[in-house]
Parts: sequence; C-alpha cells; structure tokens
Amino acid sequence: MVRMGPDVPLLNEYKQEFFWKRFPQTVLGGPRFKLGYCAPPYVYVNQVVLFLTPWLFGGVGTLLCQLQLLQELHAAMLSGALMFAVAAGVQAVALYAGRRSGVVERFGAPNTLVDEEEVEFTHCVSPETVRFIAPGKRFGLNVVMHTVLAGLLCGFGTWYVLLGRLTALYGSIGASLVVFVLSWVTVCIAEYSLVVNTATETATFQAQDTYEISPLTRPLYIFIFIVVDLTDRFLGPVPELQLASQVLHVLFLFLPLLWALGILPPLDALFLWGMEQGLVFGLGGSPMSSNFRLLLMFGVSAGVAVCNYFIPSTLGVVLFSTATGFLLSLDLSQVGTLCHAPRTECKDYGLRRGGSPPPLLSITFGWNLGCREVLLYVSLLLAALAEAGLLHHFHSSVQSQSLVKAPQAPVSYLLLVLFSLCWLLREIQGAYVCAGLLLNPVYPKGMSSVQTFKQKNRGLFIAAAIRRVLLGLVSPFALIAFLSMDKSLQQLHGVPLSVGFTRAFRMVWQSSEDALLQVVVVIIVRLAAGNNRLPGWDSLGTGVQLLLIGLLMDRLTQFLAKLKFTLTVLVTSWTEKKQRRQSAGTLLALNASLCPLLLAVVTLSALLSAPLLPLFTLPIFLVGFPRPQRSWPGPVGTACPCPDSIFYQQMSGSLASALRTAFARGSLGSLAPGSHFLGRFQDRMVWIVILERGYGYCTVNIKGLELQETSCHTVEARRVDEVFEAAFERPERLGLTQGLNLHWANALTPCAVLAVRVYSDARNVLSGIIDSHDNLRKLQDDFLKALVWLLLRYCVRKHKGSLWSCEEGMGIGGRRSQSSQQAQITCNQLPEAIVVESKVSSLRFRQDSSSLTSFGDWSDEDDLFGPQPARRTVALVTAEAQSGHTMLQTGASLPGSVEMDSLFENMALSALQPLQPLGLGIGMPAVDKGHNPEIFKESPGSLRQLTFSCPQSEVFNLPTGWRTAPLLPSRLLQLRPLFPEDWYRFALGQFGPVVQSETSEDMTKALKEDETLKDLHAQVALSCLVSLGAESAFTSPSYIYRLYCGDVPWTEGLEWLSSSKELHQLALRAFRFSFKLLFDQASLGPMESPEEMFSALEEYERDWYIGLVSEKGWHDSILQEKPFLFSLGHDLSMGTYTGRVLSLQEQLVQVGRLNGEGVRGQWANLSWELLYATNDDEERYSIQAHPFMLRNLTVQAADPPLGYPIYSSAPLHFPCL
Repeated sequence: MVRMGPDVPLLNEYKQEFFWKRFPQTVLGGPRFKLGYCAPPYVYVNQVVLFLTPWLFGGVGTLLCQLQLLQELHAAMLSGALMFAVAAGVQAVALYAGRRSGVVERFGAPNTLVDEEEVEFTHCVSPETVRFIAPGKRFGLNVVMHTVLAGLLCGFGTWYVLLGRLTALYGSIGASLVVFVLSWVTVCIAEYSLVVNTATETATFQAQDTYEISPLTRPLYIFIFIVVDLTDRFLGPVPELQLASQVLHVLFLFLPLLWALGILPPLDALFLWGMEQGLVFGLGGSPMSSNFRLLLMFGVSAGVAVCNYFIPSTLGVVLFSTATGFLLSLDLSQVGTLCHAPRTECKDYGLRRGGSPPPLLSITFGWNLGCREVLLYVSLLLAALAEAGLLHHFHSSVQSQSLVKAPQAPVSYLLLVLFSLCWLLREIQGAYVCAGLLLNPVYPKGMSSVQTFKQKNRGLFIAAAIRRVLLGLVSPFALIAFLSMDKSLQQLHGVPLSVGFTRAFRMVWQSSEDALLQVVVVIIVRLAAGNNRLPGWDSLGTGVQLLLIGLLMDRLTQFLAKLKFTLTVLVTSWTEKKQRRQSAGTLLALNASLCPLLLAVVTLSALLSAPLLPLFTLPIFLVGFPRPQRSWPGPVGTACPCPDSIFYQQMSGSLASALRTAFARGSLGSLAPGSHFLGRFQDRMVWIVILERGYGYCTVNIKGLELQETSCHTVEARRVDEVFEAAFERPERLGLTQGLNLHWANALTPCAVLAVRVYSDARNVLSGIIDSHDNLRKLQDDFLKALVWLLLRYCVRKHKGSLWSCEEGMGIGGRRSQSSQQAQITCNQLPEAIVVESKVSSLRFRQDSSSLTSFGDWSDEDDLFGPQPARRTVALVTAEAQSGHTMLQTGASLPGSVEMDSLFENMALSALQPLQPLGLGIGMPAVDKGHNPEIFKESPGSLRQLTFSCPQSEVFNLPTGWRTAPLLPSRLLQLRPLFPEDWYRFALGQFGPVVQSETSEDMTKALKEDETLKDLHAQVALSCLVSLGAESAFTSPSYIYRLYCGDVPWTEGLEWLSSSKELHQLALRAFRFSFKLLFDQASLGPMESPEEMFSALEEYERDWYIGLVSEKGWHDSILQEKPFLFSLGHDLSMGTYTGRVLSLQEQLVQVGRLNGEGVRGQWANLSWELLYATNDDEERYSIQAHPFMLRNLTVQAADPPLGYPIYSSAPLHFPCL
C-alpha cells in the first residue's frame, strides 16, 4: 500500500455519485428518483403513486371515521383490506413480469451492478418497467407473509394515527394535524420497503440478506410503537403508559431519520443484541462465542429465573440458585468431548484449535476433565450449597435496620478487605497502574531473556497465587454468605426480586471480580446511609440493586472509553500533520460549538451499548446500531489464509497456555468479554479477543495479522514497538516525569510480557560461503560422507523395522550446529522420514544450465505461444510418488525468504514443457525407448551374487536395483579414490553394534574388513555422485541451488536414479545435509573429528528439517514443532543466495490492551463504509496509517470479508483458575 496524504478523497467521484443515488433511496424506503440517466416520466409517477397508496387508503379510513360513518376498528380494517389487495396485486404483477423475462430478479442482497445498469423502458407496464419498480420476492413464503403484513401494517397504522386519538393525546388540533401528516410519511416509507422495493439499509449487519429479512425491519419498529399505544388504550388510564404513548407518537415522526442514520439495528442484530444484554445484565451470564451458544444459554438461564419465581420456599430458591449459578458458569460444552476422549482431545488440540498443544497439556489442571477437576467442582458445589442453606436457615430471619448490627456485618467487612486485596494484587501484576497513567514501579524492567523474566517475576508469582486463591475460592463463598443472609429474600416472590437474585447468585461464579465490586458498592451505600432508611433504594431489594449497579458501571465504563476515543480522534485530527485535512479546523470548531450534542451522542451510544461511529474515521460522530460484542455475525475463525498463517497456527497453542497463566494472575487487567489485546513478537502481530468468561475458563479468539508489511502497517507497527519499549525496556530507576505514561492517549496500553514457544527467524546472505571455491571443493566430500551415513542408517532402519531413534544413538560427543547452540531442545520422539520434494528451478537457472546440447533448456520467455502442458520432472515424479505426501500447491514463501517464483503463479518454470523446435527433438539426449529402466530392479539374475565375509554384513546389504547403474566399471574405478573409506569404517563401527544381538569388537572389526560390503556401498555412492552430475567438484552456486531444489539436470545415470525412488530421496537428502554441513562449517569452523561429523548428521536427522519453504514438509514440521528448520533461497533482484534458519524457542511476547470501544467504533465505520457506501478503494482515507488509533491494524483484524487476518483460530476454551 502506498501511503497517501491526508487530503485523499473520502469517496472517489464514482462512489460519490453512487452514494448520492443510494442515500435518497434509503431515506424514502426504496423509490429510485435519482437514476443517473434519463427515464420516462411514468417511471417516477408509478413510484410516487405506489408510495402514497397507503396514505390514500388510510386517509379514506380516517375520513369515514371522522364522519362517524365507521367505527375506529372498522375504519382500520377497511384500510388494511385495501392495502392487502394492492400488495397482492403488486406481487402478482412482479411475478408475471419475472416469468415473462425468464430471469430470477432477487438474490439475497441488493446487487450493486443491477443498481448501476441502465434500463431501457418501452411503456409504463412493460416487464422492464415492472421489474425496475417492483423486483418481486425470491421466496413464495415471503410473498404471502409480506403481503399479509402490509395489510396489517396499514390497518393498525390507520388506527394508530387517527385524528381523534391524536387529539385526545395532545389536546390540540394543530399539533394533531402535524403529527398525522408526518406519521403517514413514516408508514408509507415502511410499506414501500415491505411491498414494492427494499432499500439498502445503512444499518447493515449481514453482508448478504439471503432470506429477505431486511424488508421486515422498518415495519417491526412501527409495530412496536403500535403495541405500546394499544396497551395504553385497553389497560385504562395509566399515567406512565399515557406519557410513553405521547413521547412515542412524537418519536414516531423521527423514525425515517433514525433509519437513514443507521441507529436502529436490523432484526438479526436486534435479536442477538437483546438476548446478550438480557443474559448478561438480567440473568448474570456472559456473552457467548457463537450465536447457538447464546440462544441456548439464554433459554436455560431464563428457565432458571422462571423456576425461582414459582418455588414457594426461600430456602429452595437459595439452594436452586446457588447450584444452577455454579453449573451454568462452567464451560459445559466441553464436558461431552473431554469425557468421551480426553486423550484424543489433548493429542488433536493443535489441529482442531489451530495450534500446537501447550506443554504438559495432559497433566495441567483444567485442560482435561479428569478426576481432579470433577472432584474439585463437586466439592465446591457441595460446600456452597451447605453454606448457603445453613446461613439462610439460621440468619436470614434476623431483622436489623443497621448494617453494623445485622448478621451480614462481619461478611460485609470481609468483602471490603477482599476487594481491596484483590484490586491491589491485580494492579501490581501489570506494567501500568492507575488506569494506565503511571508506570508500575514493582514490575520487572529490562527483561532481555526468558530466564531473566522468570527470575524477576518470582515475587509477582507469589502475589498472583495469593490473589488467585482469594478471588477463586474465598470470594465466592463470602459472596454467597452475604446473599444468603439478605433480608430481601423474604420478599422474593416478585418478578424483579426473582430475576435479581437469580442474577446475583450466578454472578458469584460467572464473574467473581465484578460481583465483588458490585457488592462492595452496595455495602458502601449502606454504610454511608447508617441508620437512615433510603425508601426508594431499600425497597428494590439487594438483587435488583446489584443488577442496577452492574448495568450502571458497565455503561459508565463504556462512556469513559468512548469519551477517550472521541478525544483521540478530535485531537489527533489536528496535532498529527499527516492526519490533518483541510476541513480539520472546521470540524473541530463545529464539535466545540456543539459540545453538548457531542456529549449526548457519546452518552446515547453508551446507554445503548452501541459503537460510537466516527464517519470515515473523521471527527464526525454518529451512534452506530447496537450489535453483539463480537461485532460480526459470522462464526468465529474465518480468515484469509496464506503460507505465513502457519506461524500463527503453530504459536496459538503455546500462546493460549501463556494467556491462561496471565489471565489467572491478572496481568492483563480485568477480563471482560469484548476486550481486545495486541501481541507483538519480531514481525508478528497477534490480535486477541475475549469471547466469553466463566468460572475457571475463558474463551478467546486469536488472529494473526499479515507479515508482508505495507507502508501503513509499518508505520503503525513502529509506533507499537515504541509504546512497548517505553513500558518494558526502561531503566531501573525512574524519575517522577519518567514514571508517566507518555503514550496514554494511544489506543494501546502495555500490560505484560508472556513467555511463548515460537519460531525465531534468522536470515543470512550466503555471499562468501556458497561461492567460495574452497567450500565448493569440500562439498563433494561432505556429500559422499552424508550419503554413506544415510545408506547405513537406511539399512539399520530396515533391519529394525522402524525409524532410527534418537534414543538409540551412540551418544558420541560433538558440537552442535550454529542454531543448536542458541536453544536446547530435548528430543524424545522418533524422527520421521523426510521426503525431499522437488523445487524445480525457474528461468534464471534454465539460462545458467551447462548443458548446451539440449533445446530443452530454452527459456520460457522464448515460448511465444504460452506455456505448454507441464512435464513432470524427475524430482517431481519422485516426490509425488511418495505415499501419503503431496506437493504444496502454493509457492509463496515466508517473509524474507526468497524462492524461485514462477511467472505462471503456482507452477515452477522448469516444470513447464519446453518448446520443441520443428518437433524433431534435435540435440536431445538419446533414449532407448524399448528399454525399461525398471528392468534393473526386476532382473537381479543378471547380476552376480554377492558373498560377504561377515555374517552381519547382510544387514547392511543394499537393494539389488541400486547396483544396476548404467555406468562403465572403469568410470567408477577412476572415481574410487573419492570414496571416504575411513569415514565409512567409522560410521559402520557406530551403526554395527546396533544390529548385533551381542556387542562384539571382533564382529565389528569383521564388518569393517568386509571388502565386498565396502565395494557395494562405494559403487552405490559413486553411482549417485555421477547421476547428480557431481563427479567433478561443484563449480557454480547456481548448480548447487538447482540440486538443493531437486531440479537435477540431465545426466547419464539420472534415469536410473529416478527409477529407484528411495535411493533418489536419499541422494537428494544427502546433498541437503552436505550443504548444511558447509553452512555450519563456514560459520563455526571445520569439523576436526569423525565423531563431530557423526553427531552433526544425527542432529540433522533428529532435530532439523532441511528443505524449501514452499514444501509441504516445511509446513508440517512447523506444526509438529520441529526444533530447527533450514531453507536455501535465491534473491533474483539482488543476485544473492540466502539461508533461513527457524529456531523453536521460548521467547518473550509483549501484550497490551486496546481501547475496545475504539475498535468497535472503527469496525462499525468499516461495516458502513464497505457494505453501504461500497467504498472498497485500497487507498481510501479510513485505512491509512494512524499511529494513535492503529487504524490500519484494526481494519486488518476485522472478520472477512471486510477485514483480512491471515489466521483466525476457532474459539479456544482454556482454564484460568
């Protein structure tokens, strides 16, 4: 992304024209009066007539009622019947026009292209005209339902705005006429949207309206107003209802404005938001991680409240509320899976949840539902029931006006002490205190390594353990004691009190910290009142008091967060030069002059728990429509994956384990669902969202942001690093001014540092290594040594019937490779056979080929007719033939690793069949088509039988086909001095005891002296050397790179080598091992002993994956958490070769809390801008870098299709006790 100036247009000219055509349509409910092209007058006349039809019918009914020819009910029925007939006629004509044209007109969501295309009208009732005005419905059920609703809406709307009713409400004919006229405008807008054509709503929650729910949105709100009015009519003179009816009749006039501004949510968002608010504030639950869980939990929790209302005994209510509150606060969704297959759950955790399992998963408390967990939960439940029942039975009947003399007094003072301790112990766990204003003086400073971090955190670990006990075990029982002895339980049989105490007993477990704070507020109010009675407050009861306090504190927290976000947008629009637009001064002056209105907007958004929407992220604030805390309608876990996603998938399991500890310690502050955190490590950005929270568990979603940083991404990433450096990399002693958080206005507030097992990335330019003649001469010898070692290991593995285990190694001492010295990883698993996959080289190396006799090496740029059907190269055939392994289709690489990318996307250039001039194959190597290379393996009788001098030599015998290379014996004899006999005898001496039943020095000596066995291995090794074209010393880096990638140029023995798939794989792996030996020796110096070489090869086999970034094995090794990975790449632009080493280590990941309301506000603007204004310009203003709001990162973290995180985990449930 090219970062643009602050005065980039908010909408380009095309989008501006589109917006000003769409917005009037939204305001009026669907009529299209601004088309952008000339249309006949009857198009506009027809729309006006259809728009005013409900008013006409309502006016007829109202007139007949005013003339006393019809009663109110009959007038409403007449208007409704007429509207029903017209609606049915419109749907019938639309259906007929659709069949005439033979085109299905409506699909889920409005089509922008259809809105833009120019329609050719023939006459006023032609199919084109009808389809333009009334597109019709997609489903037959909707045709019937919408038609019936249209009639009901017109009938009840007539009844709602009758002049007699309005005059009775306001007592003024003039005011009644104004309300009457404007009310019918509202009804006409809703009717047109329901019957004729639905406008695109500014409040759009779903990207596609598949089931045509949007037309029901506006009629629903009108029916809500009508229900209140009818209730007031039939219940008699109730002052509150009459006042509500008067207010709603006035508000009814402003419904079109609310619809146009997008303040009123669509039906799906309203339904989910209402259930979430009811579950959290009415029933004491938590927001859920999915819509299904929300629906299920709301239904069960509501059932508990209903049961409490009908239970006759207060003791029964206390026991039932305590038990259900505890059970519903647990993560019951995991019970079935964990009980049926706990071990499978642990084993497959990484694959199903998107990451590798945390260390010691099976023995860590809470990850697995075992006997310990069940015993703890049952013990807690029984203890809570016993405590609640006994205290309520013996103390609830004691009446006392003063809290000091009440039975609750000791528990009240205990709760005050508990709250103070828990708050203090939580504050000292984070990097900042006092709402992020001051640096924490006791938090460790200057942590450079994991060991230092753990040593300096020992004191905080002890404090966290104390807090965990107080908050997880002591506080719930103290809260139950306080609630069980409350005197308001005696007046329980009322809806408010039943709901209040249901919520209170649930909150004790669901969110102990919030419940503790709310009870402390109640206690402080009672202490402040003393012996005085607060009539209005005391009559509510403790349960309702706690409900109101919880709601008030939530809204106050939202208000403060929204106010901070508002000030950030206002101030930075002027102070940040790169954000200062020409209109910045005008907008600031306007906000200052309308400050009360701005505060009202912020307050209203907080009261509705709706996002504060900064239009185009400018200081123009609107109230977004209320929606669930997750902000997005789709399931959690949607992403835009790419090859880099594998890094986040690998680290998500270890990160979840670290987060579990941080949550339990309180290092990340108060954990409320909807909280957002940002983690930073090297070039990786992790976005963490809290989805739900209960007793002993937490559910999060982990997202990974792109690694290929754009300019905007880089600007914000640099600011993130600065914010973290100011918090964690500061000097030990701080002055007063240095203790302040200079980045307090930033959306990110650093919290803590976590130790996470991740791959650190080291990149090296191989200039001076791969092009050194000394190294190239050494490479041939190392290749033969590695191949001999692999051949002997192959024989041992075949004899043992399993892979060579690292536990069976000889324990020969030697130095580790360069990266191994940086991390110590214990290997207790069997190393897997690594399939060397073909990375076929591309144009550059086709030109560098030394074969001048083959037209097959022509460059693909010379192919004037495009690529020919791909030919399968030797290495590619070999890789594809391996059972259970497939080539990775995408060729994209990790950042910084430069691979040979093809001009034909996923297809390597050398995999494309070269152009055959004239079809003659001139200059191509001669091939005997009648000779089947498989005959070497199928005709062992043509070879002489080998006679070994040692009985154990048969173990190290190689397959017969491996001795059938089509090479002259004299040629192999000339190369015989290259065979490393000393190394062969040494390696054989190390492998020999492994296959012997009884270790014997004589037997090992006999193995070494078996000349037949030595000749066999020499023949096979030298045949592979010739087949790879390495009989002479390697002369060019390009040739080395080709061999490393598996793109072996044609040689005399290549066809034979490729026919034996296992040997071909061993030869290519040996070459990769030899190149890694070259890399290590160039960095650390030459290896001085065979023992050192043997140890290095053992380590490569056990702890390393040596291959290419684009191979499937590379990605599998990352998921399996192979300790080290090495890749060779080539930078075409720089002409250099690069080495890339990934090392799995425990690293420090810095985590900070984001302003959740700022995130929700920017996401609300993103939804409006893309779904309504269709402003998908990649260079739009609202996606440009903003160092304070982190605007670009926030847009990336949104769920697709609006955002583009490259990784998003499924909801991760993990314990946090």
